[in-house]
Amino acid sequence: MMQPSNPAAQTAFGPIVLSAIEHHEQPGARLVDDDLAASFLPSRLRLLVGLTRIDALRRAAIAASNRTGPGLWASIACRKRYIDERLSDPVNEFDTVVILGSGLDTRAYRIARHSDLPVFEVDQQVNIDRKAAVVQRVLGVAPESVHLVPVDFEQDDLMSVLAAHGYRADGRTFFLWEGVTQYLAPEAVRATLSQLSGAATGSRLIVTYIRQDFIDGTQTYGAEAVYRRFRQRSQLWKSGLVPEEVGDLLAEFGWRLVEQAGPSYYRDTYIRPTGRALSASPIEWTALAER
Repeated sequence: MMQPSNPAAQTAFGPIVLSAIEHHEQPGARLVDDDLAASFLPSRLRLLVGLTRIDALRRAAIAASNRTGPGLWASIACRKRYIDERLSDPVNEFDTVVILGSGLDTRAYRIARHSDLPVFEVDQQVNIDRKAAVVQRVLGVAPESVHLVPVDFEQDDLMSVLAAHGYRADGRTFFLWEGVTQYLAPEAVRATLSQLSGAATGSRLIVTYIRQDFIDGTQTYGAEAVYRRFRQRSQLWKSGLVPEEVGDLLAEFGWRLVEQAGPSYYRDTYIRPTGRALSASPIEWTALAER
């Protein structure tokens, strides 16, 4: 059961609910394709997601989300699509995947269907415990290639904990750091990047982040309700980055920025081909880097 004293852990449900609802769209209209998402949810949420098979209810759910945070529905779905595509790109060669802040994400188990590529799912203890229970319920037996690793990003030595669970730092690793940085203090973001600076040559990193001007409150991009929830009421979001400065930050820790994806990229690459009248939010961006 979720601990009320751990509000950051509660946010693990939102993205997987979104993925599950998106799966009710016709294949050509989906922004992200995740057939495991609904099964990873608790029963009450599976029931609610099931209702969105009805087109009118699904449209209402998406519209309600966009009234609170304009464009965030599409942005979250598109960032997941972006990550899935980069991870499955046949030109990529890597030995391990490390998912930092895995929450209820199904990616490791979708990979395990067709590959024995080692995947390390890293998250705080409450989320790791919940993930283990979910995997047992849905799959019966966890894939041998998937390793659950409890870590406190603000306290623990990430690479040492990974190594204790069998991770080999000499292998080319694809690090996925999705929807996490905003929940960490700025010094914890830098400390994690410092830990990752020892990754082997040929490794890649995808990191998502919230714009610093939103964190500061100087520009809310029409998402005042989101700002009130995550910055004024709870201070749950603690860190932001400036898109124009991300390359320099990553370079400081030995990473070369390859590309960034924001609202215009999502619009042109993912949203327009679906024919859906959606826009992506400028609040969150995704960066891809390599060593």
